[in-house]
Amino acid sequence: MTLRSDTAAALYAEVAAAQSEWKLPSIAAGVVRDGGLVWTGARGRFATADGGMPGPDVQYRVGSITKTMTAVLVLQARDDGLLGLNDAVGKHLPGVPFGDLTVRHLLAHSGGMNAEPEGPWWERNPGVSFEALAAAMDESQAAGGPDQRHHYSNLGYGLLGEIVSRLRGAPWFDLVTERILRPLEMRRTSYLPQAPAAQGFSVHPFSARLVEEPAYDAGAMAPAGQVWSTIEDLARYAAFWIDPVPEVLSRESVEEMATPAAADPREALNASYGLGLRLQADDPYLFVGHTGSMPGFVAGLFVDRARRIGAVALANATYGRCASVPLDLMRTLVSYEPVLPQEWVPEPALAQGEELLGHWYWGNTPVTMSVCGGILQLTGGLSSRFSPEGPDLYRGRDGYFAGERLRVVRDGDGIRHLDLATFVLTRTPYGR
Repeated sequence: MTLRSDTAAALYAEVAAAQSEWKLPSIAAGVVRDGGLVWTGARGRFATADGGMPGPDVQYRVGSITKTMTAVLVLQARDDGLLGLNDAVGKHLPGVPFGDLTVRHLLAHSGGMNAEPEGPWWERNPGVSFEALAAAMDESQAAGGPDQRHHYSNLGYGLLGEIVSRLRGAPWFDLVTERILRPLEMRRTSYLPQAPAAQGFSVHPFSARLVEEPAYDAGAMAPAGQVWSTIEDLARYAAFWIDPVPEVLSRESVEEMATPAAADPREALNASYGLGLRLQADDPYLFVGHTGSMPGFVAGLFVDRARRIGAVALANATYGRCASVPLDLMRTLVSYEPVLPQEWVPEPALAQGEELLGHWYWGNTPVTMSVCGGILQLTGGLSSRFSPEGPDLYRGRDGYFAGERLRVVRDGDGIRHLDLATFVLTRTPYGR
């Protein structure tokens, strides 16, 4: 479905404003709706030093959007039984500093690790081997203890990349290619730039002239920010976060990644971090994705899974309002073309649980068990959805009872009550 001309004009105005205000040599952006790229726009005539034009197929470095790919590989390994998120890092990287932290700590940046590896600034220098990276690590440089706060750590993702590489017996980017890029048909996403590709620039603060920035192979730190991609490819990646492809990751695992796991106390009410994903509140909705930066490049990818929209932006500048442009594009999109609610259709018969439908009571508090989207849904003073796990056994999918078990207790006359994590639900108040 194409956008109206006034919507497209408003979206382009957002991109143009960012390029002009922040002196971006070039910026390219795209909007995703219902699984497809419905709009692209670009501004600025200096994707390259000789005046190359930006476009949806021009590669830019995506910076820390790379971390989302590393996190997907970790969740894949968990789902395949190769690791547990609560495993100590040292179980998979014996002898490495910070080995007492867990895989979950690294994914959520909640372990207190220092943000950057020891030595020269890794983003502006040739990368080193994992052995050299680990040898330079020093636990005395930790920013704090585990589980105290969200403290962003590029170093942690270097360790995560090494963990999945050892578990699978293959280089990190080979795994990204085989297990993410190919299934999602992201053919213009690569480890090193492939023409046409933008040149990274910074803008001199006084002369306003362009200064070329380096783009080294990050080596062992590549899982934190190495990848190059395009608007077209990132649109496919954004669509994956809205409609997960089971070959890559299940919907349940994506939902787990998009659940808050850590937050900076100053931003906890507005922004938090999941397992490899940034979460930005836009009451009553939630934007999910990641920002990125490397020398000469800034990027952003965010989706609103509930409204099935997303946006991406790439620019070749050292800093500037590019990473937040996707949020502005989505807000503009829905202000011009509000997202329609899903069309109602009759529910199919449940394979299990039909007899649970109707009114229940917790003491004197009324609750209702109904079905929505083929899933049992409890609403009222207590709210959660439930999936069957066996005869007369269900597990909470979300809400207050996420992960908790619901058991159907029977006697000779049928169902006596429901036992929901010690909450007893009866068909009449207090069972009378």
